[in-house]
Amino acid sequence: MSTDDLSGVLATIGGTPLVALERVVPITGVQVFAKMEKFNPGGSVKDRTALHMLRGKIQAGELVPGRSVVVESTSGNLGVGLAQLCAYFGLELICVVDTRTTAQSVALLRAYGAEVEVVSAPGGDLLGARIARVRELVALLPDAFWPNQYENPLNAAAHERTMAEIVTALDGRVDYLFCSVSTGGTLRGCADHIRDHGLATKLVAVDAAGSAIFHTPTEHRLIPGHGAGWRPPLVGSVDSAGAVSEIVHVTDLECVRACRLLVAREAILAGGSSGATVAALGKLRHRIPAGSRCVLVFPDDGNRYLDTIYSDSWVLEHFGEVPEVKTRPLTAAR
Repeated sequence: MSTDDLSGVLATIGGTPLVALERVVPITGVQVFAKMEKFNPGGSVKDRTALHMLRGKIQAGELVPGRSVVVESTSGNLGVGLAQLCAYFGLELICVVDTRTTAQSVALLRAYGAEVEVVSAPGGDLLGARIARVRELVALLPDAFWPNQYENPLNAAAHERTMAEIVTALDGRVDYLFCSVSTGGTLRGCADHIRDHGLATKLVAVDAAGSAIFHTPTEHRLIPGHGAGWRPPLVGSVDSAGAVSEIVHVTDLECVRACRLLVAREAILAGGSSGATVAALGKLRHRIPAGSRCVLVFPDDGNRYLDTIYSDSWVLEHFGEVPEVKTRPLTAAR
C-alpha cells in the first residue's frame, strides 16, 4: 500500500533507514544491518500495521468520527500506532493492555487521547485476559470495531513493504532476516515477499523463552513486545508453509544484555524485541558463512524501556548482579 496519497504525519510512515551494525556482533566477512522502525512517526514498526488495518475502513466510511469506537488488545506499540491514527481522524480508541505493558507506553496512549484499560491474569495468561476484555467491549459498545491484529491479514500485508524496502536497499540480496515474533505480522509479511519474489533469504524467527508461539510456555516473561501466551494464526500460516528456516529463543536476561550492548557498541537505544534479534544473531554467528548479508528488524526505540531494561535497579531486582557491558574496540570483540 502506497503512502503517496497520505498527508500530514501519516505520510511519513514507512521508508525507515537501514543502518550498518559494525560492532555489536562482529562476524568476520559478514555484513549486518538493522531496519530502524523507530523512525516511524509513532516510534515503532506497528505504525505500518495500524495504517493498513484502519485505512480501508476509514476510506470506505465504515469508521466514522463521533460514532465509531476502535477497540484493540496491545502490549504497547500497536496501541500507540492506532492512537496516532485515531487522533488524526478523530476516532475514539480503547486500548486493552496488561500489567506487563510499560508505564511509558501507557502514558503515550493517554497522551494521544486513547482510553486505556489495564487487565491482569492471576493464572498468567495476560494475552488471553486482554482478548477476553476486548470481546466484552465489542459486544457492549455499538459501532465498535476490533482490528484483531492477531488474525487480520492486513497486519501481514503491511510488512510486505517492509521487506521490499530492505531488499531494495541491499540491491536484491538479503541472506538472513531476523524477525522477533509476537502477532506474526512482520514475520508473515516478510515471508510472503520472500516467497513471491523467489528470494533465497533465510528467515530466522526470534521468540521469547517461555513464549507459547513455538512451544509449550515454560516460564514467566518480563519484557513485552515479543513472544505470546498463545500461537497467533498469522504465525501458524508461516510455520506450516515451511518459510521459517530457524527458530531462536532468547531469555529476558539475554535480551537485556543485548540491548545494553547495542548502546555501548553502536550508540543505539533499542527496545526489547530489537535486543532479542541481536542476541539471536550472537547465537548463530558461528554458522553464518562469510560474505553473507544479515538484516535485523528493530521494531522500536528503547525510550519505552527506561524503567525496565535500562534501569539498573530493575535489572538488579529481577536478575541480581549483572556485569556491566563495557565498550570494547572492535578488534577485541571479535
